Amino acid sequence: MENKNYGFGTKAIHAGNKKDKTYQALTMPIYQTSTFYFNDCEEGGRKFAGEEEGYIYTRLGNPTTSVLEQKVAALEGAEDCVAVASGIGAVSSIFWTMCKAGDHVIADGTLYGCTFAYLNHGLTRYGVEVSFIDTSNLDEIKKALKPNTAAVYLETPANPNLKIANITAVSELVHNYKKEIMVVCDNTFATPYLQNPLKLGADAVIHSGTKYLNGHGDVIAGFVLGKKDFINQVRLFGLKDMTGAVMGPFEAFLILRGLKTFELRMDRHCDNAMKIANYLEQHPMVDKVFYPGLKSFEGYEIAQKQMRKFGGIVAFEVKGGRAEGIKLLNSLKLCTIAVSLGDAETLIEHPASMTHSPYSSEELKEQGISESLVRISVGLENVEDIIADLEYGFSCLK
Repeated sequence: MENKNYGFGTKAIHAGNKKDKTYQALTMPIYQTSTFYFNDCEEGGRKFAGEEEGYIYTRLGNPTTSVLEQKVAALEGAEDCVAVASGIGAVSSIFWTMCKAGDHVIADGTLYGCTFAYLNHGLTRYGVEVSFIDTSNLDEIKKALKPNTAAVYLETPANPNLKIANITAVSELVHNYKKEIMVVCDNTFATPYLQNPLKLGADAVIHSGTKYLNGHGDVIAGFVLGKKDFINQVRLFGLKDMTGAVMGPFEAFLILRGLKTFELRMDRHCDNAMKIANYLEQHPMVDKVFYPGLKSFEGYEIAQKQMRKFGGIVAFEVKGGRAEGIKLLNSLKLCTIAVSLGDAETLIEHPASMTHSPYSSEELKEQGISESLVRISVGLENVEDIIADLEYGFSCLK
């Protein structure tokens, strides 16, 4: 793709694409192979020695996956990208690359439940200290930084209550303390269409490609993005040697297909979510709405500066507590009770008992994740139908 000034939607369709000179296929083929042959033994030796570029074994690289990596890197504004088998594969691959025994990690306390479990119960088993703080509070970061801090990790907007951290302010503070500390941002909720943490000062970005990047609920995938030298370390150590969380070429093909409509899908997700957030904010059976596009939301001003739109996730607290929230979910007809997000279908879940069940009740309370909190991944249906379904659900609580 020669013109780097193309618009986002054009990049999502064309960036990274390779012309099939053999059969002239328009769509990138699926190279469903585990290994690649060499023309002679010397060629194999050169490729293994890193003296010649080319494919060796799909765990190390695959043409279909490579096109996807280049495309996602172009969308995120990164030098390089490595595709992995899941979002948690991205989390574990990057941390195995960044950290060693004796290091210290600062992480926000509000995270996707399995990421929290990995950091809280997994990484700490191998001699890495993890401090959970509120990264939206710069004073807390200052107090937590140590000479052996290797990374600062955050989600913004965070799962499930959309908490916003100021990526630029966090990155400047951390790098002024010690420039080698990696600031890593999970950009899954925002996507590259709405926010680019690398341009705001972060060192690396991860995505669960399962969600909006794929967009069709039929793939498990992840991505790690950053500078080329660092991503090469993630690829050849964190992924190849430590996790083996390799994305298959068929999954890469499906995400390439999904990205063709990425910009269109995100606009619809965001527009629908904004309307639903406004509806919920006025509803008498809702205590509080969490959505970065609402002026009443605590992180609204920062979100205005670092996001283009405000995403497709809305969270809200139902009056009456946990029982009423669960009753609401069980009463819905159109919205589907399911975890994950970013699908064409509207998905709704109860974080305290589902995605964030790795948190103890005390930890949930500390992070502002109440028992009455409901998270909705707003889909691509006609928004009037989604609102009508929610209204029906609320009517069942009366």
